[in-house]
Amino acid sequence: MKTAHLGIPKLMEQFHEQGYLVIPDILSQEEVSRLNAAIDEIISIEPEALSHNIYNSVERHAEIAALIDQPAILPLIVNLLGHNIQLHISHLTIRQPNPSETQTDTHSFIDWHQDGPHPQFPVINGLTATYYIKVCYILSDMSEPDRGNTKVIPGSHKQPYNPNHKDVRQQLDGEVQVCGKPGDVFVFAQNLWHAGSPNRSTFTRRQLFLGYSPIWMRPIDYHSASVSLLKDADPIRRQLLGQISDNKFNYYVPEESMVPLKSMLIHPSSK
Repeated sequence: MKTAHLGIPKLMEQFHEQGYLVIPDILSQEEVSRLNAAIDEIISIEPEALSHNIYNSVERHAEIAALIDQPAILPLIVNLLGHNIQLHISHLTIRQPNPSETQTDTHSFIDWHQDGPHPQFPVINGLTATYYIKVCYILSDMSEPDRGNTKVIPGSHKQPYNPNHKDVRQQLDGEVQVCGKPGDVFVFAQNLWHAGSPNRSTFTRRQLFLGYSPIWMRPIDYHSASVSLLKDADPIRRQLLGQISDNKFNYYVPEESMVPLKSMLIHPSSK
């Protein structure tokens, strides 16, 4: 099921209300298989660990890089964030079964938080704005809870929220474990309260997070794309890789020809 079939305006309404979306069947099972084969290659040269966090993963394999401008998801992101955006992060996470809830340096589970820098983004009247959005591609069977699922507090991005504890192993009122099958996508705002729960199952959790932010904002896990990643990139991918102009002022005030993603806006005058 693609975003065009669901209707972007309806998805935007749900996103603004809840702070997240789960969209089924964005990737085909063939695409999921290719991505998992790519991940097998990547982790074959990594040290064995209970969990892996591999940043700038688009540089590690072409199958992952193909998600940068994933055609079913990108129009939704453009309409949520605006057209002057770039890839902000590409984070591969793998969580092995961890029934004893062992915590590791590679974050086998992550307590409740909002994403952002330290010191944090500005807070006004108890609220942090949405500065970037992450797209999580689910690549393992996350159709049941307690498989290392991401937990969220729906609506916590748009009202002052202060959890009475931040331990992901203890339940919070109103928490939801995000479930999905391979090929589904989970989209969420960085200011939504969320956490990475322990994997108490016999399944290995595999998820790919690609984040997008305004192009004037510094990316998290790269400063500039490699020559190999830029080779043969079309104008849309070049924009998403932060290559729009030699004049850095244009990152703040781009000329229209520099931001081809504008063509994806449903209501161009509103962004």
